[in-house]
Amino acid sequence: MNKLITTLKNIWSIEELRNRILNTLLIIVIFRVGSFIVLPGVDPTRLQDLTSSNGLLGLLDTLVGGAFSNASIMALGIMPYISASIAIQLMGLALPYFSKLQKEGESGRKKLNQITRWLTIAVTAVQGFTYLKTAIPTEAITINQGLFYISSVIILVAGTMMCVWLGERMTEKGVGNGISMIIMIGIVASLPAGLVQEFSSRANSGQILFFIIEMVILFLVVVFAVAVTQAVRRVPVQYAKQIVGNKVVSGQRQYLPLKVNISGVMPIIFGQALMFAPAAIASLFAERSDFWANVQTVFSDFTSWQYNALYAFLIIAFTFFYTAITINPNQMADDMKRGGGFIPGVKPGIATSDYLAAILDRITLPGAVLLAAIAIFPAIASLFGVSNVFAQFFGGTSLLILVGVVLDTLQQIESYLLMKRYEGLMQSGRLQGRQTSVVSQ
Repeated sequence: MNKLITTLKNIWSIEELRNRILNTLLIIVIFRVGSFIVLPGVDPTRLQDLTSSNGLLGLLDTLVGGAFSNASIMALGIMPYISASIAIQLMGLALPYFSKLQKEGESGRKKLNQITRWLTIAVTAVQGFTYLKTAIPTEAITINQGLFYISSVIILVAGTMMCVWLGERMTEKGVGNGISMIIMIGIVASLPAGLVQEFSSRANSGQILFFIIEMVILFLVVVFAVAVTQAVRRVPVQYAKQIVGNKVVSGQRQYLPLKVNISGVMPIIFGQALMFAPAAIASLFAERSDFWANVQTVFSDFTSWQYNALYAFLIIAFTFFYTAITINPNQMADDMKRGGGFIPGVKPGIATSDYLAAILDRITLPGAVLLAAIAIFPAIASLFGVSNVFAQFFGGTSLLILVGVVLDTLQQIESYLLMKRYEGLMQSGRLQGRQTSVVSQ
């Protein structure tokens, strides 16, 4: 306890870090206030709770901290920007123009950011209109419908761009990655309500012991998610002796860290997006055939084994796909060779590329399986009677985003402490990921 108090004092004594933390808290307050401001012309008492019967809407509502179900001016949150960013990244792999911009340094990055913002506006406009037509019942609209749809689409676009601006300001003047932090705050906002709801439910039914067991399991799941996120395969890299001026610099041994979960949360996001296709397709033929009606029922229930089997398969497939398009062993081998580095016992060039590719194949499979296991944990928790709101924190997108953002923020705070010659956050030393030398790629 004394160590924690001392660490907090050290953090507060660094003026720059203190100002960044205060700026972060201010931006969080602004974001949360905006999530409760209802769109003009909407009667919130007449809104329908669509999130309870639709997994996708429930996920979106969790990611934006309840703004979706509140018909807020920030109902879509930062998600259209995430979709636009992913689209731009994929275009960089498929279109030479975007690939060229990615290699042009700062000027190319600014151009890509500008294109991403324009694409965000277009995506928000389309998603905003769809949201207004599907999530806002006509009886809840208190003004002219034509005026309402036009004005609300403009407001939703402005709300999303406001979230993007807040995220960028948080990155620039706050702590951690602002865009990721905005998503994390939306997720954390629903945790107290889910926790209270679960405790009340267990207390009323006399199952306090079961609630304690749930908290222990939740702790173990979080530890498991942290282990999967932080796990790396360190590949030794030896650098040859170099002559710098009149001195001979001896070769150094460093390590190339290859993460077991290289793709992060992206396979879960892609897999979850596709999992709504079977139910949507089956709904078109459900009235004509009992088979398609059963298909719709099965894939509308996220706790069914058919749903989770297909979900796990998609996550494993997307993990291999995303790893293949983001990690290039040939480029890594070429960069290593140009830097005068080599893997002991492996010839430079094609042999090094094949060696790295083989390692990636071996660590990607267990990483994909572990990621799929984390993704289906919420369904398993629901089968044991955990409420849907609280079950979201037992795995899936919510847990991985929380773990990733918290670890990234802690590492940034630790870097400030170490820079000012203070002891790090962890009693045993630095956070994992900062004690491994990274070979430039």
